[in-house]
Amino acid sequence: MESTEQKLELITKYFDDFTPTQLAQISGLDAAYKEWNSQINVISRKDIDQLYLHHVLHSLSIAAIAEWEKGTQVIDIGCGGGFPCVPMAIFFPDVQFLAVDSIAKKLKVVDAVCEMVGIKNIKTQHTRVEDIKNKKFDYAISRAVAPLKDLWKWAGPIINKKPDQPNGLICLKGGDLHQEIFESGVRPKMMSIYDIFQEDYFKEKFIIQVKK
Repeated sequence: MESTEQKLELITKYFDDFTPTQLAQISGLDAAYKEWNSQINVISRKDIDQLYLHHVLHSLSIAAIAEWEKGTQVIDIGCGGGFPCVPMAIFFPDVQFLAVDSIAKKLKVVDAVCEMVGIKNIKTQHTRVEDIKNKKFDYAISRAVAPLKDLWKWAGPIINKKPDQPNGLICLKGGDLHQEIFESGVRPKMMSIYDIFQEDYFKEKFIIQVKK
């Protein structure tokens, strides 16, 4: 069984500029998710043992390509147990995140984990993203929640257009995406996560970006 320090090394192998506070928060995710997952199952039993590879590092692939300024507003569509928003909020402590999900108990886990590790820049909202009105964001992020066509239909109307930066939707997806991209009607930028993190787990996983 790997120690938390060994799991943390998987993260610091690719990111070397975390502050002590950020490292403590990332380290604390292990115990926080194990405690809450035993009460409300938001991560499969198989995946909870691979939390740092399957969830934390996977989420941070967005951080590897994103340059977000202080005050940037980000919505996580269908955040589930908090991925990708929880690792991303640790990475970008000056960015504001709204985590939305239609299942309230998942948001309870996100709130509890944030409190346990000291994340202050995530708010949660029990809603469907298509019901959000009168609020705009700079970016929408998502992980394997819905087809790209639906994600863009939901995200497009609530994203601010910024001519000076490539803002829009950033989502994490896996497998053969050609048909899904064709059906979406958009022309996204597609990047292999394996090109960023050389771990076998990421060989069929991609970052998809749609510019507003």
